[in-house]
Amino acid sequence: MNLLSRSEEIVLLAIWKLQKDAYGVTIRSLVNDSTGYEWSVGAIYAPLHRLVKKGLVRTLKGEPIPARGGRHKIFYEVTPDGKNALHQIKRVHEAIWQDAPTLGLDES
Repeated sequence: MNLLSRSEEIVLLAIWKLQKDAYGVTIRSLVNDSTGYEWSVGAIYAPLHRLVKKGLVRTLKGEPIPARGGRHKIFYEVTPDGKNALHQIKRVHEAIWQDAPTLGLDES
């Protein structure tokens, strides 16, 4: 099994959650909101390009938009291999956390 980097995992899961609305801006927004950190554009696109290269994500061209000067939005979609990778990651997280002692941190 090839585990993904944490940034690849987060970006891949964001794409899965966004489904048909997964493009650069929405992915970054979801990642920022979910992690509580401000991710730079490069911090999103570097793992995104690796995910595409690994065949875990594919790109889809949207319709040209006048507000974007006629340019297409590039949408991202999780491939079957990407879905399998998410399943493996979830399984590993659940297995490693199972029966772990409580951290005892104040969550307020």
